[in-house]
Amino acid sequence: MGTIELRAFGALQKILSEEGYSFPTKIEIEANTTGYDLIDRLKIDKKQVEAVFINGLVEGLSHPIAPGDRVALLPPGTPGPYRVFLGIIQKKET
Repeated sequence: MGTIELRAFGALQKILSEEGYSFPTKIEIEANTTGYDLIDRLKIDKKQVEAVFINGLVEGLSHPIAPGDRVALLPPGTPGPYRVFLGIIQKKET
């Protein structure tokens, strides 16, 4: 068990703010937590998350998150060119 630093952007930040989370916020996670586990715990529908950044790199939602990681959740709607530059297109999971 350990702590991550979590940020969310756009509509996702609003969801977390309504649940009482600060920006950024610290969250306790279990070993072997994935992006899917995290958004499930936060009660966010996976369709609302386009990408997860872990320590500044775009990863798929099945990627493991470790204590000490910096995690950011990005909603759909990032403009086209940025999707390529940030690597969102390559990491998209269904």
